[in-house]
Amino acid sequence: MTRKRDLSEFRKRLLGWFRQFQRDLPWRRDRDPYRIWLSEIMLQQTRVAAVVSFYERFLTRFPDIRTLAEAPEEEVLRLWSGLGYYSRARNLQSAAQQIVAMHGGKFPQTADEALALPGIGSYTAAAILSIAFGARQAVLDGNVARVIARLDAVRGELREAGRWGALQNRADELLEVKSAGDWNQAMMELGAMICRPRGPQCLLCPVAKFCQARQLGLTEAIPEKRKKRGTVAVTLAAAVFVDGRGSTLLLPPPDALRKHVTHEEVVPLVSKMWHFPIVRVENDAVLELRGLLDELGVGGVAGSELRFDPLLRARHTVTYRVISLLPYMVPVRRLPPIAGSQAVLLSELVARASVAVSNLTRKIAQAALKGMAGA
Repeated sequence: MTRKRDLSEFRKRLLGWFRQFQRDLPWRRDRDPYRIWLSEIMLQQTRVAAVVSFYERFLTRFPDIRTLAEAPEEEVLRLWSGLGYYSRARNLQSAAQQIVAMHGGKFPQTADEALALPGIGSYTAAAILSIAFGARQAVLDGNVARVIARLDAVRGELREAGRWGALQNRADELLEVKSAGDWNQAMMELGAMICRPRGPQCLLCPVAKFCQARQLGLTEAIPEKRKKRGTVAVTLAAAVFVDGRGSTLLLPPPDALRKHVTHEEVVPLVSKMWHFPIVRVENDAVLELRGLLDELGVGGVAGSELRFDPLLRARHTVTYRVISLLPYMVPVRRLPPIAGSQAVLLSELVARASVAVSNLTRKIAQAALKGMAGA
């Protein structure tokens, strides 16, 4: 597709398809840069269907940049809880604070200023600036790269530095500068809904006539599958204290701990959020949990008398790590006084917790509730 006439037809077909068939998503209903920015951050490595309810709930509490900037981090993380990749929420708030301090609370309109914000890279900056302000910048994410790779029958690993740069150049060439925001969304929508990684819907594609991969019978072979990092198996054991009222005990986010520090190798796995007493198992789960509780001041004679009732095992994944969760219920008359800890209802952790917890902690709580129901 090198002729000006072909490029014009390609753009017309794709934009026409998008404007007729685009999904009705809440962040597409206006051009508010804050809302577009929030959606782009939430959508990173997360499915659209999972994002919508979080997006709407987050906006209800933080309707603008200033409200987000001034909120307690704990509350921001609590409303993000369940989306995963919590560094996104921390960067989002840090960027909001920077925008208030340096840009009067308004999202900057230049690429250099946007790229200087925490958590914003070249793709995110291009998406926000083009959709909100009409900036003539082409986005390149996984969906767009796949579309271009099939259009031009690009072989090899797309994420290789030189190849990714060439794909960005091609995205720049294809960009319809008069409707940059719609164009970028159309390219992403095509990749998400039609030009999918597996089983592309070529018969429904508005620009199939321009696709070299289809002409060569290579739509399933392009793009080449990425070489995945090998998975690492991890086993964690958690102590779920439960008193007669159904309350349990959570330790504070690791950064907030002073005297009693969560073991370093566990910190990224609990996403620096509130969590059960938890250890990485090397040999004996119960023995190692007792050792942790001893460090937390619940050891000694009382610790030896604690009962550890095994609960249903669970599985969890954090990036390349596959985690086996070994939760143990520890019934007590009164929750032990661990410095910095907080008592919460166990049932609350499964629904909507008053403190920020990760999905890993929720899975442990679910196992404990099932154990209590079956007791």
